[in-house]
Amino acid sequence: MATGPRSAAFFDLDKTIIARSSTFAFSRPFYAGGLITRSAVLRSAYAHFVYLVGGADHDQMERMRAYLSDLVTGWDVQQVRDIVAETLEELIQPLVYREATALIATHRAAGRDVVIVSSSGAEVVEPIGAMLGADHVVATRMGVEDGRYSGEIVYYAYGENKAEAVRALAADRGYDLTECYAYSDSITDLPMLAAVGHPTAVNPDRALRKEASSRGWPALDFTQPVRLRSRVVEQVQRVPAPGPPVMAVALGASAATAGLIWYATRRRPAS
Repeated sequence: MATGPRSAAFFDLDKTIIARSSTFAFSRPFYAGGLITRSAVLRSAYAHFVYLVGGADHDQMERMRAYLSDLVTGWDVQQVRDIVAETLEELIQPLVYREATALIATHRAAGRDVVIVSSSGAEVVEPIGAMLGADHVVATRMGVEDGRYSGEIVYYAYGENKAEAVRALAADRGYDLTECYAYSDSITDLPMLAAVGHPTAVNPDRALRKEASSRGWPALDFTQPVRLRSRVVEQVQRVPAPGPPVMAVALGASAATAGLIWYATRRRPAS
């Protein structure tokens, strides 16, 4: 068993650290790269609005998984990575919550590892995790054959899978889960929140807010997105330098982007 800190803080990404879907911004660049259609771009904007207002329940997330397989099959992996790299600074960095970075800095100062656990693909989660100084990243990963996505979802970081990943990482790193923290906005992350001793709902959807209240869990509302790079520099000046570099647990396409496009398609007629 590896030695290390006795506790960690586990963070969902979208609407917990990031003020919107971390991958919504990639719909237009994906269109420009010839990966998706113009109608899908327009519908994803509507889907993002629905996601912000009400979140996504279990059945919707399961249908997102099936749609993801069909959507990304045949996509060139390097092209996806290049698009994400080109878009990240312009469209994602300004969306990071000031409150989230302050909370991350507090956990780091207390000697806890910081772990991002997201159903989005690792092409999105890894660079954000690196900017935040995360110690570990858990994300959805897709199968790859000859440099292209095969359509197989090798690992879906969602629901109970997130909780299992938290427990596995705790066993490997020696975390005491009763002393660990977890943060999420979605009722679908209830298993991950319940797996630790200190769960907190952040910008919770209606179902999670109700569940958190019934269980006596705290709920936080984050409202101040700022540029990630400038905020990280500010935090670095206040706390010790981060520990080990990011360890990517998964590589894959963007589950959230696929889910948004799918959800919008289901809610509106084709144009």
